[in-house]
Amino acid sequence: MSVRVRFAPSPTGHLHVGGARTALYNYLHARRTGGVFILRIEDTDAARSTPESLAAIFEGLRWLGLTWDEGPEVGGAHGPYFQTERRAHYREHADALLDKGSAYLCFCTAAELEERRAAQLSRGEPPRYDGRCRSLDAAGKARLAAEGRAAAIRFALPGPGETAWEDVIRGKVAFRNEVLDDFVLLRSDGLPTYNFACVVDDHLMEISDVIRGDDHISNTPRQLLLYQALGWTPPRFAHVPMILGEDGSRLSKRHGATSVAAYRDLGYLPEAMVNFLALLGWSYDGQRELFTLAELEQVFRLDRVGSNPAIFNLEKLSWMNGQHMKMLPEEERVRRAVAFLEARGHDLSGRTPEWRAALVRAIGDRLKTLADAERYGVFALRDRLDVEPEAWAGLLQKPDVGPRLAELARRIGAASEFDLAPLEQATRGLAQELGIKAGELMGAARVALTGRTVAPGLFEVMVLLGRERAVARRSAAAERWVEESPQARV
Repeated sequence: MSVRVRFAPSPTGHLHVGGARTALYNYLHARRTGGVFILRIEDTDAARSTPESLAAIFEGLRWLGLTWDEGPEVGGAHGPYFQTERRAHYREHADALLDKGSAYLCFCTAAELEERRAAQLSRGEPPRYDGRCRSLDAAGKARLAAEGRAAAIRFALPGPGETAWEDVIRGKVAFRNEVLDDFVLLRSDGLPTYNFACVVDDHLMEISDVIRGDDHISNTPRQLLLYQALGWTPPRFAHVPMILGEDGSRLSKRHGATSVAAYRDLGYLPEAMVNFLALLGWSYDGQRELFTLAELEQVFRLDRVGSNPAIFNLEKLSWMNGQHMKMLPEEERVRRAVAFLEARGHDLSGRTPEWRAALVRAIGDRLKTLADAERYGVFALRDRLDVEPEAWAGLLQKPDVGPRLAELARRIGAASEFDLAPLEQATRGLAQELGIKAGELMGAARVALTGRTVAPGLFEVMVLLGRERAVARRSAAAERWVEESPQARV
């Protein structure tokens, strides 16, 4: 049997990193086995589903490089791929279960169900449907229908026993049927519930392997009972481990960004995110950590996915991003940094390709994320300089900073060539004449030019700023120092 897998998100928000990992595992399993990766949209929650969320899912998957073989915007022989367009399928198979006696009409109202649920909880009982509509005769159904009650369709759970399966990741998993209840298949408005739609769609789309988060384990016995009642062969199930925050609790917004789009906007590379997500539960040999998507397509195996929860370690992601940044050819690294900066509102249209490359080259290994292009390059991206208070306070306590910066401004302004070597020569020459260490003068100049103590190389900074801005900033810093420093009045 050929491998057919699916990723079936609900368009009720952004693509969460947990969902992205599920999509990735499905994609990789399909690619390694020569199978088919299907995208199906579970949009039956009309109140919460939005076009914006749907677009965010598409955008997130494509940013990660996870292209689908069948689904929205692609098509395929097993469509439609939106559940709201498949209602006829659900009705057909719900009716088949009614005809078999494996399902029944339920006329209980939402208020009645909530009242019984509250009573069960008050008695310390787990809430579950009490089955009162299961034994209704034809007259009882007619009477309730005549009252204007809309009927849902519930599954008639079989008697006591065990429902079990061999999970690809967790081994044997079993549930006692007694812990389940007669769950709803079709709501009174005709829309299917998750468990029913999932089974019908997976069967009709010929899904061979269901790879999903382990929060769906409790749904699996219900789905297996449906497969049995419908006379269908179930797919293999593989429940991947939960992703936890570094404090050991389930990953949530309080741990920081949780959507793929948020990490993209923070400057992370899709290559790094794919690599990182793959290792949240899977390992190749327990040692190798860096993979491209193409490499993962060749080596990923479900039997190498563990069952223990995975920890989302932001420090590890940032390290991995830095490694993938280094792997990019310089031209591509520059292209992405420029695109990120322009998306952040920086106009680089007037900058030459050489200047753009020089900026990225000057930042060097500090470019761990694309956001570092702004963090360390902002001095050259804006005319207005924001000086870190701590950095300026440090200069105010040092002697003769103002006169030294003023003289350095004069010398570099008069330099015949405004390039790295002559600028370095002029700076070191002045330090020697003043009888101070070159680093002392360069440190003050760095704060004057960039507003901070940690920045790219000083002479690269000068070249990026250009003669006019470099001179103006040093002169301005010198004047401010004279006005504010207690050393100037000694």
